[in-house]
Amino acid sequence: MLEVNHIDVFYNDLKVLWDVSFDVQDNEIFVLVGANGAGKTTTIRTISSLLMPASGSIELDGVRLDKLPPNEIIQYGMVHVPEGRRLFAEMSVEENLVMGSLHGRAKEKRETTMAYVYDLFPRLLERTKQAAGTLSGGEQQMLAIGRGLMSLPKMMLLDEPSLGLAPIMVQQIFEIITKINKEGVTILLVEQNVRQTLKICHRACVIENGRIVLTGTGDELLNNEQVKEAFLGI
Repeated sequence: MLEVNHIDVFYNDLKVLWDVSFDVQDNEIFVLVGANGAGKTTTIRTISSLLMPASGSIELDGVRLDKLPPNEIIQYGMVHVPEGRRLFAEMSVEENLVMGSLHGRAKEKRETTMAYVYDLFPRLLERTKQAAGTLSGGEQQMLAIGRGLMSLPKMMLLDEPSLGLAPIMVQQIFEIITKINKEGVTILLVEQNVRQTLKICHRACVIENGRIVLTGTGDELLNNEQVKEAFLGI
């Protein structure tokens, strides 16, 4: 579904990604693993065209994403749920969900999709008219994912969805990610909770200092000595 081919990315004159390549298959959970500052968020921001690669290409089902502005990518079935949620804090839960369904196909199916989101996240239904900025951290993450789902994506980019959440809420978020994937949405996940993500993913790669250094299945990386030492404290 997604092909990232030999991309180099700079921040001004500083090179931060070096020849990054990987692919994500239809209907899988693919994880980018790495320490803070390794290049995970830069990679996901480049895929969604918030950053432009200096070289290389990015394709979604054969469409060159690196040639498109961010607002057009959503029409091809990709949505980015950013780190920090980036909700419209003064708008209600319902208004935030509506903001996720502004393009043609999603707008036509808005009521049906909103009912699905409320079924997935019953707490949001209880807080329909509540301002997003007054929700708990876990509820805000639910709303961020729900807003992404309102665009009817075939692929969802999730950047640090468990960041700052209590352990019980982290578990719920990972269960929801697994459920969304089983219902047909391909997931590209950036996450510091390495053990949990490798347990739920189909495949993963490790990024270090802006370079891909390891790839494999979740089980292969969980049992890799380098991963154990660097990320799992074993």
